[in-house]
Amino acid sequence: MKNLSFEHIAQQWFDAFNAHNLESLLALYDEEAIHFSPKLKIRQPETGGLVRGKAALREWWKDSFERLPTLHYQPTSFTANEERVFMEYIRTVEGEPEMLIAEVLEISHGKINASRVYHG
Repeated sequence: MKNLSFEHIAQQWFDAFNAHNLESLLALYDEEAIHFSPKLKIRQPETGGLVRGKAALREWWKDSFERLPTLHYQPTSFTANEERVFMEYIRTVEGEPEMLIAEVLEISHGKINASRVYHG
């Protein structure tokens, strides 16, 4: 049953992200959640690609949504166990080539406490 709820959280994540609904997206995360992204490492090298806490997540995604109004993720698969959900999706932005992405969401007590993005 846990795996099903993790997949449900992953689907909520995609729904919020693709709607660029920052508040709904942040509501899925623990207050002290950490997030790693290669894109973050490039745009904000001082972070080493890692941000911590909802304030930092808000700043990162708000900037992304404003800079990339056509940013959209098309999920292709979810694999879940008792601790995490592994998501694969296609990143699309108008004027840029599609990119295959994998992301792991670590979930505890119904909230995402860590996420890590991998570019394929």
